[in-house]
Amino acid sequence: MNFSTTYILYPPNRALESAIADSISMLSAEAGAAAAPDTQVAVADNFRHTRGNYEQYRFSARIYESLREALEASLADTDDTGGLAAKISRAREPLAWAETQNNLGNILAALGQQRRDATLFERAILCFSRALEEFTQEGSPQEWAATQYNLGTANQALGRLLEATQPLKNAVDAYTNALLVWTREKSPEDWMYTLHQLGATLHTFGKLLRGNRQFQKSVVAYKNALAALDADNYALELTATHNNRAAVLHHLGESEENPDRLKEAIGSYEKALTVSMEQQLPIHVAVICRVNKATAQNALAQLTNDVVLAEEIADEFEVIKECFSHALQPLCLRHCEEQLKKAQAQLQVTNS
Repeated sequence: MNFSTTYILYPPNRALESAIADSISMLSAEAGAAAAPDTQVAVADNFRHTRGNYEQYRFSARIYESLREALEASLADTDDTGGLAAKISRAREPLAWAETQNNLGNILAALGQQRRDATLFERAILCFSRALEEFTQEGSPQEWAATQYNLGTANQALGRLLEATQPLKNAVDAYTNALLVWTREKSPEDWMYTLHQLGATLHTFGKLLRGNRQFQKSVVAYKNALAALDADNYALELTATHNNRAAVLHHLGESEENPDRLKEAIGSYEKALTVSMEQQLPIHVAVICRVNKATAQNALAQLTNDVVLAEEIADEFEVIKECFSHALQPLCLRHCEEQLKKAQAQLQVTNS
């Protein structure tokens, strides 16, 4: 079956931000100055929080390539002239070497997302795997868990890019490993982020496999993540988790042809919309949640042949198009037009 288009929200990538902050001193003053994001242009960014796992807000993406070169040089045995280069020795500083591999992996993955390049993701995964040769669960549990998380996120992004199941399986294993150390009691924030990403991975996995079991596991992961979230401290994360959980329920409802699942999805989208509005998140975040909710309602109207609901949804998509077109991505606007036609077609069939 063809699942409805749903729009996923991605929380900030703290690991990437940390990798940039830890490595920026390797750059020249001129190159480091390019790290500051451009805040002079007051144009709404209608793509923010939707690009993927490696979106960055604190630093400019312009420095990724410079950081990659600097980090790779710090791990190399020689410089371009054949002489000895300043480097981080694995033999003398194994943990520092492993942390540098972690930083390099995050930069490579960010470049991979930016360029949609599977090879860069694969290189990132290799970096994280090398780091895990030095970080052990027994000797460096926090660093080991963080690296497992990084490994999971790179594999998740690669699986989504290639629409391949093996990287997604690897991501599930890596996140599961991280949760051996990051428990709700000892590391609630890390635990929450890991469960959120596990939910996202299982959702993608389920869509590829057409597998309800993966969807059900995803719903549970997101539900558990919600236990560590509140609107005051984690407004975006709470909105994203409600929205993304709803997207899984939405697809599960379509897969099972189950109206109750779709109704549960609509309720979860409504919670996401409420949090985003009450916490004054960027308007496009609320619009995304509203589009998702209306799409689920449209699916419910089609499944139950509810003409009254179909008419309401046709009106809703008209409102979204007329009032919020400025806050929609072009493809999302096209999606709204298609959903409007779908609702109108149901009304025409009923009235004919």
